[in-house]
Amino acid sequence: LQTMSGNEDDWLALKPQEPSPSQCCGSGCKPCIYDVYEKELAQWERAKAKQDKSLLMEKKEQSNNSELNPDTFTAFSISLVEQLTEDTYQYKFELPGNSSLRLSLGQHIVLRGMVNGLEVQRAYTPISPGNAEGYFEVLMKCYEAGLMSQYIKTWKKGDMVFWRGPFGGFPYQPNKHGELLMLASGTGLTPMLPILQSITDDEEDETFVSLVGCFRTFDRIYLKPLLQDLARYWNIRIFYVLSQETSLEKLPWSYQENTYTGRLDEDLIKTIINSCRRKPFVLICGSSAFNEDMTRYLKAAGIEENSCFVF
Repeated sequence: LQTMSGNEDDWLALKPQEPSPSQCCGSGCKPCIYDVYEKELAQWERAKAKQDKSLLMEKKEQSNNSELNPDTFTAFSISLVEQLTEDTYQYKFELPGNSSLRLSLGQHIVLRGMVNGLEVQRAYTPISPGNAEGYFEVLMKCYEAGLMSQYIKTWKKGDMVFWRGPFGGFPYQPNKHGELLMLASGTGLTPMLPILQSITDDEEDETFVSLVGCFRTFDRIYLKPLLQDLARYWNIRIFYVLSQETSLEKLPWSYQENTYTGRLDEDLIKTIINSCRRKPFVLICGSSAFNEDMTRYLKAAGIEENSCFVF
């Protein structure tokens, strides 16, 4: 009898742990961390019924395989840490050989962090082109009280970080929409960049794009050189809406004519839509409050829900 109860303890130690709510990034990933748990639990129950531990082996493969995978986390090494603004950082991760993440446009990946013994997961969209070889880059904003931010702030070059994915994304097709209107708040800019870069890299793609980036101040606009480069293309316009700037006079003159102060409200949305060359298809990414406001303003401006995509 003694050996039997010892065996029970062994099996209990191998039982997968149910995820805590903090482990779900809330982005509707397929599979969600809960789906992965259900799958592992079923695998554990099958193995236990047959008293065969070798049936559990397949889930231990996560770190030898250096490819991104939706079901398990894979470790990637940090090759560069760059601070962009007071609370925003750009991180570069190594990919083995000349491999690429092969993300489709606007897809996100999920980061796993450990903070004070608690596992946290968050979704981020790489800003590097999906076919970039040997590396990928992610833009991250650190919040004072954010659990994941506490973990990210400890990162140094050479650290190993766990990611899984890819998930989601916007099924972009060249020339399918006459004009894209992108409404982005803060790091909501990230899923827009790979789409913009794919349009500018493709000479056959004649889609017009109007990007509206909402930031608190001029200093908080991320990736200015990249955005200025993109704005030089004939089919791309970039507007900035700065909620905490009071006057445009202090800004460099090249920014003055396409920058607004205050908030992106219903009137400004209507003005921008009226300046679009064609009726736009709208992409939205920001906080949930921003996304709700934008959806409401667009509706008032006559843009139907089937002409919007929210990241």
